[in-house]
Amino acid sequence: MSRATKNLAEGSVTLLVGLALALFADGIEIPVFTLTKVGVVLVVVGAALLLTGLVQAVRER
Repeated sequence: MSRATKNLAEGSVTLLVGLALALFADGIEIPVFTLTKVGVVLVVVGAALLLTGLVQAVRER
């Protein structure tokens, strides 16, 4: 499995988990941080990984 494929897979999973947290974890309270903010951070990280994977896939060709 190439590095680009790994980044694309990891980015898509991270983005989906972050999106689920951002949309559906609004009422859940944790003392240290809110899950909606964690979801937003995971969406941003997932999007960055997807972008990195796409750039790597284009460069491999």
